[in-house]
Amino acid sequence: RIPKDEERARLKEIMKRLRRPGYGYIVRTVSEGVKEEDLRSDVEFLNVLWQDALKKREELPAPSLLHSDLTLTFRVVRDLFTKKVERLLIDSKEEYEAVKDFVHRVLPEQTNRIHFYDKEESLFDHLGIEMEISRALNRKVWLKSGGHIVVDHTEAMTVIDVNTGRFVGKRDQEETILRNNLEAVKEIAYQIKLRGIGGIIIVDFIDMEREKNRERVYQALVDAMAGDKARTRISRVSDLGLVEISRERVREDLLRTMSEPCHYCEGRGYTKSPTTVAYEVFREIRRIGRLSDEQKIVVCAHPGVAGLLQDEEHQGIEDLEREYGVKIIVKADLTLHLEQYDIVVL
Repeated sequence: RIPKDEERARLKEIMKRLRRPGYGYIVRTVSEGVKEEDLRSDVEFLNVLWQDALKKREELPAPSLLHSDLTLTFRVVRDLFTKKVERLLIDSKEEYEAVKDFVHRVLPEQTNRIHFYDKEESLFDHLGIEMEISRALNRKVWLKSGGHIVVDHTEAMTVIDVNTGRFVGKRDQEETILRNNLEAVKEIAYQIKLRGIGGIIIVDFIDMEREKNRERVYQALVDAMAGDKARTRISRVSDLGLVEISRERVREDLLRTMSEPCHYCEGRGYTKSPTTVAYEVFREIRRIGRLSDEQKIVVCAHPGVAGLLQDEEHQGIEDLEREYGVKIIVKADLTLHLEQYDIVVL
């Protein structure tokens, strides 16, 4: 629901001007703040679809399918191929012809921006798309100055941390921090939109002492997010250098679309260290306690843990053998997870 009466009135007036006789339109909440020319494009697009359906109704025998949802290619053209786009490159001749025909009917003035890409080098390599995808999936994104931002996803929110890295000033440290934060703002806005990050986003800028500098960073962030199609609210920079961004979830973010939780660490993002597991083994052997002279204890563990028990932590194994009067044999097992181990009494 659009809460502001003025915005509802504005949209109603626009649609009255754009409405064709005998037609009706439903203006959804995503239209809030949208310019008239964008709404006009949507109306023209819907009219083309409706005319196609009417034409098929007259030409096709019953029963026949008159309309189906657009394919991914046409959804991209519909949603993203605006007047701001200088070129649309397509490397499939069939898709190129279909898109060109589609755009000619819907947005004829933009037909000359569609180009067929026929070079030997793949389109992704030619435009550096693979590199951008790789950057969009990494936690750390480097800035040109040598600083970097770190993007971490949690269940409740996304946290973005700004760091100076090698970017250190020679004179005014506050000015250096301001330049670093302003550079980070552009990359943060780009990464948020590229990755499709939605929900609550907390940005931890480098602390700035001067209020006017915090205001400059805030205004730069507002300007950088101004062209975002998703509805966004941005709080001012706090005394701690934190900014809260609330961004509408318009689609699943890139990380969840192109990846899945690590099966090895079960999505935690870390595993226990070999040393931690080695000491768990020691405690487990102590729980077994003293055995008869003929019995032995065989420890099967991941090679990383087994190597540690046989080398750096070998003294711990010898101490247990003396304490409990038992022979302990350590074996490496490639099939075991780093955190797994088997202790067998023979």
